[in-house]
Amino acid sequence: MTTKPDAPASRPFWKEPMVWLVWGLPLASVVAGIWLVITAVRAGGADPVIDDVQRVSQIQTTDLGPDERARQRKLSALVQIRPDHVALTAVTGDFAREASLVLVLTHPTDAAQDLRLPLARTTRGWTAPAQIDTRHDWNLQLAPENSHWRIRGRLQKDMQAARLAPSLGGG
Repeated sequence: MTTKPDAPASRPFWKEPMVWLVWGLPLASVVAGIWLVITAVRAGGADPVIDDVQRVSQIQTTDLGPDERARQRKLSALVQIRPDHVALTAVTGDFAREASLVLVLTHPTDAAQDLRLPLARTTRGWTAPAQIDTRHDWNLQLAPENSHWRIRGRLQKDMQAARLAPSLGGG
């Protein structure tokens, strides 16, 4: 007596590996592409650079004079983030101690969160009332009201202090 081999059992299509290769991978790449476009649009093309930049053809230029003057004067400072204010201490270099200073905190991706803090002179340095969210990095820039010089730094996530120095090295 001969027996017939059993006919292969039919499986649902989602259990077939070839279906996942033919349809699943392209579908996953389309979903990933749409997600990237949505993410890029929500970012709004925010530019974390706060300098005035001139664009001519494919060349971008900016005035580095304030950075050079800060380097020549050997300026530096320490910014401390406190619960209810920002303190500027350990300021070194050649500048007028009675100058009105402005600290700009630039959010790395959302320009709407940028802060411009005029600093008031105290016996220990300069301060400004502010509550700073330290759950992300901040780009810092310190300059006098007339922007004759500027020093910069970066406040790292969850840190309470940052050193500011001239952007241009050497000298």
